[in-house]
Amino acid sequence: MYFSVYAILMKIGIKCEIHSCTIEVMKRLLNKFFSFEEISLLQTSLTARIDSQYYTDRFVKEEQRRKMVESASAFHLKCRDVSIKLTSSEINNIRKYISGT
Repeated sequence: MYFSVYAILMKIGIKCEIHSCTIEVMKRLLNKFFSFEEISLLQTSLTARIDSQYYTDRFVKEEQRRKMVESASAFHLKCRDVSIKLTSSEINNIRKYISGT
């Protein structure tokens, strides 16, 4: 799911390789396209990845794991749709916002 959002950012011209920063960009600049629930899903997925990757004593709850797996395809399709629907004007506005001009 992270890489689906990352692809949108690359289309805009943003190279953001930090998971938490990508989520922050979603919250601030792509909230027109993504719901609070979709942003929260990516945030909980980040937490699950960190817990699984870096901690031997932390486990991802089965319910959370199942929700991530079941949501991944729809989330990817949503990101493809957002990428297709992003207009040049919206991309330019995001770039101007980031550059501070």
